Formats: sequence, structure tokens, C-alpha cells
Amino acid sequence: MGVEQHRKVPKGRLNRAAGTLAMVLVMAGLGLAAGMAGAAQPASAPMAQGDALSGLVIVVDPGHGGYDGGARARDSGVWEKAMNLSVALKTRQVLVNQGATVVLTRETDTDLWEGQPENVSKKRQDMQARIDIAKACGADMVLSIHMNEYRDRSQSGPQVFYRKGSDDSRLLAGCMQSALIDALQPPKERSALSGDYFILQLDVPSVLIECGFLSNSREEALLLTEDYQYRLAQAIVDGVCQWVQMQAGLTGRAGVSLPAP
Repeated sequence: MGVEQHRKVPKGRLNRAAGTLAMVLVMAGLGLAAGMAGAAQPASAPMAQGDALSGLVIVVDPGHGGYDGGARARDSGVWEKAMNLSVALKTRQVLVNQGATVVLTRETDTDLWEGQPENVSKKRQDMQARIDIAKACGADMVLSIHMNEYRDRSQSGPQVFYRKGSDDSRLLAGCMQSALIDALQPPKERSALSGDYFILQLDVPSVLIECGFLSNSREEALLLTEDYQYRLAQAIVDGVCQWVQMQAGLTGRAGVSLPAP
């Protein structure tokens, strides 16, 4: 089977978003040079408002929910579904502050299973409903937020997954993985990987972000804090912004570790 064709984000949208983003970065640089930056803001402070991502429709998908708790933190017992939602809400805030139109697949502790048809599993229906939401709103991009776990409790670090065969998703995953490493400085620097996740079966750039390991005591403690969650959200949006600039041809790929095709 050949590589599937993927719908491109309209060039006009990318150019508008990238042009605005470039102006924001220039003005920020001028402000810093003139001593206008002021006191450093804590990582938990939402990003200043702008329109760097204006015109883009981005779906943020907090994984699991309702009957499906996902992974469970080893020490605190907190379910993954709650942490996914918390990070997703912060990510929406930062995206909206930069002008993006954001659609969440869920905003509360709920699943998207509706009970029909009866011969299809709850999980399958739930995942299909998330894809249907992305298609219905005309999403330009999908970001699915998750937490990881593993029997080896020493494993740690965020990791981004994309659909094999989608160059746009591969580049987005590389940008986001690099942004997460830069922002969080994890002890173990992971690489973005292709993955066979149902939510990635879309014809727009889509990534699944494993924010960290709930099975690692140190990382679990960080993931439970508001400050670290805002840092995650900001890094995710930084990755989106870098991808937009690359797609519009405004920047090269220096500093971005691209996964193998």
C-alpha cells in the first residue's frame, strides 16, 4: 500500500500565522534589548496574548475520561484521565492566547461512548467520536494529551508520537519533542516515534504527546504541579509555533531532531 495523501493546512493560513509570529518575535527581541522585558514571569503565568496562530483550528484531545481512567500514578493514585484534562485545559489557554481557535474533545471527566452500536467496543466508539469531532470542526491540527507508564520505574521523559507516512506530522512531532526537551530538561532525552494510535488516523497533522511517566516517582511529583503543567503546555505550543514557521519557509530545521521517516 502506498503512502496516503494528507490534507495540507492552507498556505494562506500558515503564511498569516507565521508572519504574525515573526513580528511577535521581532518585537519581543526589541523589547528585551531596550530593557522593557521587566521581571521574569513564573512558568505558571499564561503566555501574553497575541495572534501568532490566528486562523488555525486546533483540536486538543485529553486522552481517556469517564469509565476509562487510563494509567494510574504509582504513588498518588491519581488517574491519567484527570492529568490529561488538566494539561489540555492549560494548552488550550496558551493556544487561544496566541489566536488559535481551539476545540477540546472533552472538557470534563467524561467519555465519548454513546452505547451504539452494541457490537462495537466502548473504546472504539470513544476514539471514533474524537476523530469525528476533529473532522466536523475542520481541524488543521490535532494534539492528543496523554501520560505514560512502564513497569521499569526508572523510565522517564516526554515523548511525541506521529503517524508513519505523514511528513507533516513527523515534522510537527520533531518540533514538539525538541521544544519539550528544551523546556523541561528531562534526565532522559527521548526521540519522537511513529505510532499506530487510533487518534492519529487523520488526514491533518496529528501527534500524541506522552507528557511523562506516572510510574516514575520523581516525574509523577512534577506532573502533579500546576507549574510543571504550564511548562508542558507552553512547550507544546512552542512546538506548534516552530512547525508553523517551518511550514511557511521562515525558518530552517536547525535544532530540531527529526525522527526517521
